[in-house]
Amino acid sequence: MAYFERLGPASFHPTENTSGAWDLSMQHIGPALGLLTHAVEQDLAARRDDPMVISRLSYDLLGVVPMDVVDVQVSVLRPGRTIELVEATYGHGDRPAIRLRAWLQQPRDSSAVAGDGFDPLPPPSEMEPWDPTTLWQGGYLASAEVRRDYDRPGRARYWVRTDVPLLAGEDLSPLARAVGLFDIANGMAVRESPADVEYPNIDLTAPLVREPHGEWVGFDTRVTFGAGGLGLTHSILHDEVGPLGSVAQTLTVRT
Repeated sequence: MAYFERLGPASFHPTENTSGAWDLSMQHIGPALGLLTHAVEQDLAARRDDPMVISRLSYDLLGVVPMDVVDVQVSVLRPGRTIELVEATYGHGDRPAIRLRAWLQQPRDSSAVAGDGFDPLPPPSEMEPWDPTTLWQGGYLASAEVRRDYDRPGRARYWVRTDVPLLAGEDLSPLARAVGLFDIANGMAVRESPADVEYPNIDLTAPLVREPHGEWVGFDTRVTFGAGGLGLTHSILHDEVGPLGSVAQTLTVRT
């Protein structure tokens, strides 16, 4: 069973695999982020026949989303020949729940200066399997296969993949499939048990340097709680080729 089933050109029904970690009656927004990425890519393919790639995804989470039909809309905020800014919204009824702004760029050859300064991530085979349902509820976390090296509270490295399709009966890009796993980061390097402290994220921003390859998405994650109710989960993203970007999630910490 996929995370979503398409009902129409812009409407979708979530399946039980999208149920959330904090509240089973609400969606985990992880799959929705991948679905919005897919919508941006579909819109791009319908509008242009020249190549463009997504270089940044920035999601604002405007509220919880029930396990019910949602609608997706895409618009171009800043058209351009080599750079565009696109907005996509994910709504339930007449209420927008997620707003994505994505920067797209025309690719060019920069291989002569390519490089990175990040520490390598050990491959999945060198990390132990970990079952996230020992800590978290919901169909989304149950659908993930995780291999994790948990160092200390708020610090972990791990790999995640899933055999659940994002959208039933449709081919999706490697990026859309990977983005559907990005939001899992906030639950993998736990600083405090979710039974004692609530720390949902209110956004997710992912600048990218290339498209991902393969099934696994790797994370090198640090979680920080401030003293005034604010928090941050920050991850360097990897695939089995190497680093591909980062994810930052702003948290609201509630004791």
